[in-house]
Amino acid sequence: MAASATAGVVFANTRSLCFRKAESSKRLLQPFRAEAVSDIGFVTSQLGGIKISYDMSSQLPKSISTSSPPTFQPIVARRICPFTGKKSNRANKISFSAHKTKKLQFVNLQYKRVWWEAGKRFLKLRLSTKALKTIEKNGIDAVAKKAGIDLRKL
Repeated sequence: MAASATAGVVFANTRSLCFRKAESSKRLLQPFRAEAVSDIGFVTSQLGGIKISYDMSSQLPKSISTSSPPTFQPIVARRICPFTGKKSNRANKISFSAHKTKKLQFVNLQYKRVWWEAGKRFLKLRLSTKALKTIEKNGIDAVAKKAGIDLRKL
């Protein structure tokens, strides 16, 4: 590889050798080992702390996993009834001047303790008021079976 007198950093093969400018212009460029190689593949040069990207994936051992850990999403309760499938309705809010803006009409969800006769215990459920009326009419077992919900896991 050819390096001119104005060249700052040149890499040679995969050994990550760097060349620095000699103090006098009469001397040739002298190789030296890179001072700091971090885990993410950056090499710090002696030219004012410049970070130079260098692909070190070919030098990593095969046993180390380079995949990133899964990102964790916060658990947010959705505004949907698990028994009836009711969810928010997108509607227009109409002003006096007939200007239409979008708004959401949410489901009337309530936290309710419901007695489950087959399990001989209470279930704390978040359900819509329509689902509550349906449970009172048909029973919780029939409504849960129709919705595909296993009450033993609640």
